[in-house]
Order: sequence, then structure tokens, then C-alpha cells
Amino acid sequence: MKQGTTIITLDNGYHLWTNTQGHGDIQLLCLHGGPGGNHEYWENFGEELADLGVQVSMYDQLGSWYSDQPDYSDPEIAEKYLSYDYFLDEVEEVRQKLGLDNFYLIGQSWGGALVQMYAAKYGDHLKGAIISSMVDEIQDYVVSINQCRLDALGPEKVKYMEKKEAENDLDDATYQSYVDILNAEYIDRKQPEAIRHLIPTMATDVYGAFQGNNEFVITGKLKDWHFRKHLKEITVPTLITFGEHETMPISTAKIMQKEIPHARLVTTPNGGHHHMIDNAPVYFDHLKTFIKDVENNNFND
Repeated sequence: MKQGTTIITLDNGYHLWTNTQGHGDIQLLCLHGGPGGNHEYWENFGEELADLGVQVSMYDQLGSWYSDQPDYSDPEIAEKYLSYDYFLDEVEEVRQKLGLDNFYLIGQSWGGALVQMYAAKYGDHLKGAIISSMVDEIQDYVVSINQCRLDALGPEKVKYMEKKEAENDLDDATYQSYVDILNAEYIDRKQPEAIRHLIPTMATDVYGAFQGNNEFVITGKLKDWHFRKHLKEITVPTLITFGEHETMPISTAKIMQKEIPHARLVTTPNGGHHHMIDNAPVYFDHLKTFIKDVENNNFND
């Protein structure tokens, strides 16, 4: 497979930014979160997994920073492309255009939802699935983020946030300052300089349609995310990896481990939602152990 960056043209005519790193017979495809985020926290995976002979591919989903951005103000375009079905089928088309099969699929947050859907529908193409920091039932997440807000901010500041949310005044400076505190505590604990930009790169049209204004309030389509009844359809070896100090509740991850037929749950100490950055040595040790066990037929439930 061609190394480096390749722009692929989808059947719908839009273009996606892709990048492939490393050499070897083991293939890993990475799905970023957001939705509307980008690939950047996958950039060192080729280097970290080189000793296993893993070839790592990543891409920016439609609407994200490095790929084409449709005009979502057009209702027909928004309806067609801001949907679960579109992004799921996009994964399959990218797989085909990159020539991947019998591969590993990893997804972070929203990407972890795509992994769940892909593994249930297209699992015949997978060797293994990695769900990183994503629940199968959104209500569990809602309970968790409300507790996170209370723990980090206290009742008075939470009451202020709820007031601004009720008023739909989420751009309020004080409200956003509280969001910054929560992000530093639960999302990007390490606050890495390497993936910061001079301007925001989040595709807010996509993020807003599915999530909302920020990670601690859900007003978009993800408020209806319910996948538990389908977990039994994921039959490939599956790694569930959560940070120990993040927005996604470990209690839900334990339920997912039981419901997915062949699943292993690992947690990363002092890791937030982006625990591949917060505590990289532990994160990659878990990931490499999983891949080696599947490759050597040593994977245990």
C-alpha cells in the first residue's frame, strides 16, 4: 500500500484525506472522534506499533478539517451526510478503496461508536476491533458527565451551566470557561501542545449535529445512541479501552465486556478521554498485547 498521504475520491464525488504509515502484514484502520474531529491523535501509531509489523491507516471523515466539507446549510445535504448510516458506509468504502481486509479497526469516542456498528454489520472483514472510550448506551454517558461536572465544579457552577443551557446561551464566556476546566480534567488531561492549532479545527456543523456545543451537554443525534441489543452481533476479538479518569463510565465498559462475546476490558491509569496521549506507555502496552494475542491465537475472553 502507498505510504504517506493520499486523497481518495468517494463514489459520491467528495474527497477524503488519508495517510498510511509503516510496513507489515498487520493492518490497522483508525477512526477519529468528534464527530467532526480529525486524525491527529493517531499520527504516532505507526511508530509505536512498528515493532509488531503493523501498517497504520487513518483518514479524516467527511466534513472534517483535512477532507472535503459539504455545504451542510443545504437541508438535503445535511440529511444525506449527517447520519449514522452515511458515516458507517463511509468506513466500508474507505476500507475498499485502501484495499484492506482481515484488518483491525480502532475508533476513539464517536469513532468507537462506528467500530461497534461496523463490527456488527461488516465483521467478516475484521480480525479484531478496538473500542476506545465509547459507551453503547448514551444515557450512561449523560449520568457520568453530570457527575463529572458536579465533582469538578460544584453545585453552584453546575447550576449556572444548566441555566445557560436552558437559555441556549452556550457561547457565554463564563459557561465556556467552565467547559475549559472540564476539558482539562476529563478530556485532554495532558494538554498536549503538539495537536493544538492557532485556530479551532473542529467541524462544528458535524459536531453540533451529533453532539452539541461541547462534551458535557448532548443536544444532537447522539442523544438517541442505543446499541446494547446489537453488541452480541460483534463476534470478532474486541478490546475495550477506557481512561480511568474520563467522561465515559467504566461501569458501562464492564457491561459491554459481558455483552460482546469475545471482549477484553483494559483501563489506563491517569488517562482521560484521550488516554492514548495522557498515558501513552500503558495505552500502547494494552493495544500491543491485544494485537499480539490475536495474532498468536492466544486471545482469551
